[in-house]
Amino acid sequence: MHVRERTTTKPVTWQRSALRWLPTFLGFPLGGLVAKLVSGPVDGVVAAVVGGAISGVILGAIQSWGLGTNGPPARQWIAATGAGFAVGLGFGAAAVGYGTSMGDLVVQGAICGLAIGIAQAVVLRERIGGVAFACAPTLSMLWALGWAITTASGIDVESQYTVFGASGALFVTAGTAFLPVIATRGTHAQIEVGVPAGGRRLGA
Repeated sequence: MHVRERTTTKPVTWQRSALRWLPTFLGFPLGGLVAKLVSGPVDGVVAAVVGGAISGVILGAIQSWGLGTNGPPARQWIAATGAGFAVGLGFGAAAVGYGTSMGDLVVQGAICGLAIGIAQAVVLRERIGGVAFACAPTLSMLWALGWAITTASGIDVESQYTVFGASGALFVTAGTAFLPVIATRGTHAQIEVGVPAGGRRLGA
């Protein structure tokens, strides 16, 4: 006879999950600043890849906190975000010749967001299935708009930062507030079928 596991963990509502996610916008400017100090402006492939990796690791670490204990393992999320950012910025910046016009940065952001979305979807897939990959085009669109907002707000984009400023970061963070919500639902689904959070799923 199958006995459903009981849990004493306090239920996490989608509102609480989304609110915890909002402060993670700080990971964008912090990651961009550290990358700027370490690898310099994004004016070549090495600077783009190294700067993207630094920004991604910092962003991933802060986002992992935002996902909370119901989110994917921190190491996996941080590694995925760092790798996706490095690859995305490496290709995205090169694709526009390291330009800083609004059009250039929108294209760069779209490519970078797509790469990060795919990398993060690989981690989320274990919790929510193949639908996780639908997040990739969403992140691509949001990152493109993030750069458009930052450029329109008059930020010094000629300094060639790895990522958009606070205005774009706030927009993208609000637009990705669904991530902790779906991650949490994935955890609840595991519990319902008797699989501990972080454990192997049926059919995995």
